[in-house]
Amino acid sequence: MLRTLVISPNWIGDAVMAQPLLRRLKERHPERPIDVLAPGWVAPVWKAMREVDTVIEAPFKHGALQLKERRQFAQMLKARGYADSYVLPNTLKFALIPWLAGIPKRVGYKGEMRYGLVNVMHHDDKAAPRPMAQFYAALADEPVRHLPRPDKLPEPVMAVDAAQVKAAAERLALPPGPYVAFAPGAEFGPAKRWPAPYFAELARTIRSHRPDVQILLMGSPKDRAVCEEITAIVPEAHNLAGTTSLSEAIALISRAAAVVTNDSGLMHIGAALGRPVVAIYGPTDPRHTPPLSELAKVLWLHIECSPCQQRECPLGHQNCMKQILPEAVWQPLQPMLAAA
Repeated sequence: MLRTLVISPNWIGDAVMAQPLLRRLKERHPERPIDVLAPGWVAPVWKAMREVDTVIEAPFKHGALQLKERRQFAQMLKARGYADSYVLPNTLKFALIPWLAGIPKRVGYKGEMRYGLVNVMHHDDKAAPRPMAQFYAALADEPVRHLPRPDKLPEPVMAVDAAQVKAAAERLALPPGPYVAFAPGAEFGPAKRWPAPYFAELARTIRSHRPDVQILLMGSPKDRAVCEEITAIVPEAHNLAGTTSLSEAIALISRAAAVVTNDSGLMHIGAALGRPVVAIYGPTDPRHTPPLSELAKVLWLHIECSPCQQRECPLGHQNCMKQILPEAVWQPLQPMLAAA
């Protein structure tokens, strides 16, 4: 049986936004299993997508070419019998893999001058870049130079089994009752982080109106410190940053009454799981990478210096985030909690 290979991006949010591509590929060839080659830290995202048959974890070190290792790995892939491949990262080293594996159809964007390695070449317009979900989904079609933005961007869909949620809650000994997931971190950099004291004030407001609601602070080990800033003010919040696997975080978010988040991978996961999301944007552009769900509410001031796309505020004030006050987040959150 012929198969399809998709090579994953390195970012969690980008992987989520690639799900509509898989949906379209499955519609075209429902009989063809889809394998995804992904780094270990992104693999749980793909495992929560029903279109994926097998997730193959990439053994390569970040940034290294490792040509010998890629050639050996490609031989293993060759034995799996792929008809086509979709190279989502724009780098040369990922385009090498399907070429070395002899996969006949190799689809991707031009990226790092990948002529020959990619033989179905797509091009993005730098003056008007495609939103990420459209950027990836377009790979399912024949290449076109100009692609108008659709009235509605495709929405990623993920799913989690109830058993996974139960196992995560039991391992972490979480108290019963509804909960709100906070994602106060941002891998991109501190400019994207809504201030920790604001998260703490919002947590207090939630608890004062709904004492039955638990606050779960989600994130990677790198987010542990910012979550500790919140629990120093609101001790009853549960700091789970760095104590859950990504699979467990996905499972818990899938049952959250709401998710309050910076522009981050967990934001995209919440939207794809169909949870109500309040997404706080500052230096990045929600027109390019929005949370793709009708249940999501985006807060973005779009002040004169935003979006700057910088990891740290170049002006030193971070007004694009600090001027979004906790009461502005509480306003759309209230009806979300009322439904819980």
